[in-house]
Amino acid sequence: MTVSEGWEPGSFKARVDQVLHRFAAGEADQLTAIDGSLGPVADAMEAAVADGKRLRAAFCYWGWRAAGQPDSDALVRAAASMELVHAAAVVHDDLIDDSPLRHGRPTAHLALREAVKDHPEPALAAGSLAMLAGDLLMSMAGQLFVTSGLPAAYLSRARPLWACLARELVAGECLEILHTGAAAPDTATSLKVVRYKTAKYTVEQPLLIGALLGGAGERLREGCSAYGLPLGEAFQLRDDLLGLFGDPELTGKDGSDDVRGHRPTALLSETWRLAGEEDRARLRTLLAPGAETRTADSADAVREVMRRLEAPDRIEDMITARVEEALRALDELDLPGPAATALTGLAHSAAVRRS
Repeated sequence: MTVSEGWEPGSFKARVDQVLHRFAAGEADQLTAIDGSLGPVADAMEAAVADGKRLRAAFCYWGWRAAGQPDSDALVRAAASMELVHAAAVVHDDLIDDSPLRHGRPTAHLALREAVKDHPEPALAAGSLAMLAGDLLMSMAGQLFVTSGLPAAYLSRARPLWACLARELVAGECLEILHTGAAAPDTATSLKVVRYKTAKYTVEQPLLIGALLGGAGERLREGCSAYGLPLGEAFQLRDDLLGLFGDPELTGKDGSDDVRGHRPTALLSETWRLAGEEDRARLRTLLAPGAETRTADSADAVREVMRRLEAPDRIEDMITARVEEALRALDELDLPGPAATALTGLAHSAAVRRS
């Protein structure tokens, strides 16, 4: 594939998929060589990397190209490591949230229950296996990055950002846990969770890592953040909307997940901000800890309140504002044509989607 003259998302995704599937298969073989009973854990690890839009790898790739570098198979391998970070985060996040579905299939901690059906506490044991599978995926991300084939001097430019990526990703997940179930959801707090749990490792940090690998100067690095942060926030805000209002056949997720977990999404926070006392009382009942009604029916009731208060429209406005901010930052960078075109297209792909 030649991407120097144009952006072909499908072809790029195929390249990344090939890297990930081969790497994961090799790791699975090495794991099961230790003991055949580790097969279900290896399967869960491979399943975690089987699907995906590969946006994080794409942002890393185009950070490299924005720095003036040519297409490179070694860089594609390094970029693919961003998808292993994502896979690790997803396995852990699904476990923390007790989410039942991902890409329309049982999440790792549920899929692994069959392997421990004779364990005295199968749910706990399956969760432990999923946690360890997620840990393995994060370790694999670092391994794929350092063995990508890029020169050591190039890798050393970006290595410090890996520690920052891990720290901020963990911080975002912790913030979500700490604020889940808040009596009075707060939009500023929700947006901070959005920024650290998703926005940074989805757009800004992959883009910066690619740019640093390519030898980017200070102006380009600053531009990557100015583009990446608002776009990453727009990506997660869209995810929040799709979580409650998207088609589960397309999202592959349980549409009542966020309500069932009483998560501190910006959508819920904006609904609370717009609500009067009667609606707030209704939300308290629907979201009460241990509420037997916190099911698909309660999710429908929460959706009704949100629609009536036009909270989804408010989130749409926030998405639009952030995409516009990102594109203005991109325009100011005066990038090579292919990089500017690709990053413009990626901005729309990240924020305007149905899954």
